[in-house]
Amino acid sequence: MNGLYRDTHNGKLSGVCAGVAARFGLEVWVVRILVVSATLLGGGFLMVLVYFAASLMLEKQTPQIFQSNQQQFDHQMKQKSWQSGRSAQDLLNILDTDFKHMEGSLRSLEAYVTSDTYKTNKAFRDL
Repeated sequence: MNGLYRDTHNGKLSGVCAGVAARFGLEVWVVRILVVSATLLGGGFLMVLVYFAASLMLEKQTPQIFQSNQQQFDHQMKQKSWQSGRSAQDLLNILDTDFKHMEGSLRSLEAYVTSDTYKTNKAFRDL
C-alpha cells in the first residue's frame, strides 16, 4: 500500500479511483463522488484529461500487491465512516476464524511432536 497503482480488481473503468482510494485509505465511492462532482462543477475537461493521463501513467496493481492489500484490509477496522476497513463485528469474526485456524495448526503440530513417529525420525536424524 506504499505506492499508487491502478486497482483493476475494484475499479469500474481503469481502476484509477480505486487505486487512489486504496492509497489514501478511503472508500472507493467517496473518491468517485469527488471525481464526478468535480467533473460536473466545471472541471469536466480537466478531470477527463487527468483521469486519462493517470490511467496511462499508473502501473497496474500486481497480484502480490493486491494480495498484500487484501490481507491488510481484512484486519483493518474503520476509524471513520468514509475510510475503508471493516466494522468491528466483521473484524472480530475474521480474527476468530484466523485464531481457530491457528489453533488447529498448533494442535496438529503438537500431536506430531508428541507422537512416536516424531521420536523415531528424531532418533534417525541424530545418528
